[in-house]
Amino acid sequence: MKPFFLKGVASFLLVGLFFTLPALVYSYEEVDVSRGGSIEGKVTLRGPIPEPRVFALVLYPFGSFCKKISDGQGNVLLNEFIVDKDRGLWEAVVFVQEVEKGKPFPVIQREFVAVDCMFHPADVAANEQFFVDENGHVHHEHPNVAILENHQPISMINKDPIVHNIQVFQNEKGNIILNTPLPISDEPRGGGLHFQEGKRISQMICGMHEFMQSWGFVVDSPYYAKTAKDGRYKISDLLPGDYTVSIWHPHYKVYEKSITVDSGQVTRLDFEFDGALVRRPPYETQKQFRISPATPEDHRLHEGEDRIIID
Repeated sequence: MKPFFLKGVASFLLVGLFFTLPALVYSYEEVDVSRGGSIEGKVTLRGPIPEPRVFALVLYPFGSFCKKISDGQGNVLLNEFIVDKDRGLWEAVVFVQEVEKGKPFPVIQREFVAVDCMFHPADVAANEQFFVDENGHVHHEHPNVAILENHQPISMINKDPIVHNIQVFQNEKGNIILNTPLPISDEPRGGGLHFQEGKRISQMICGMHEFMQSWGFVVDSPYYAKTAKDGRYKISDLLPGDYTVSIWHPHYKVYEKSITVDSGQVTRLDFEFDGALVRRPPYETQKQFRISPATPEDHRLHEGEDRIIID
């Protein structure tokens, strides 16, 4: 059986720090799933592909170190919508709601790393962290969505020779549920994540480098999947019955679909996100500095005035 936490009190030692967490109870029941069916499909993106978010390194500390993930022109580009030639969307989450029993619930990754001015789960493969554009520039592939559990701790090791900070936001309400410094150290740092009931979306952001971001989606059963780079996914060994399925990708709401799963059968569930629904604020899309460096040509002294006008 897979434990999770409810009200009560228990404490344990993690990563050199004491975190107070609720007591263990058992909610999810492991049972025989030999009669189970599966859900599979493809998540795609129609319409325009949202532009990358643009962050000028000049605005952040230790920019010279973080330039490894820049575009070669002093900006970090967060390309959060990765699609293949057939418009398959990478790292969308598909989750079956309110499943109380079924297949074994494996331990979910709770360790993260900060490396090369990026946050990502510790088990993310190198070929899923970067892509090389047509000009030979290396870019970090965002979002690196993590699967999380409520009332569980996470930890992070800072592998960079510069200081970072962990801030985890519960996005539906905007609340910060974890804020911890990440000094230069081989010791993991972290804390417990406690989301309000029914809240599932989180965003991890460095308090010093806004472009260091990682998204999270909270699950309470093993019936979830993240889409591969071709947009495909599969969720197996689900007991027969009627279910509600959540489909989510960063910068969208959580969509819901009703399905029926039959014994030994595959239920097809495809979904399309609409790129036209994503609206970027101007400061996240401009190609140049968000704050332009001043030059002599930018200043002129108006005759008869004792003030400087900056164009």
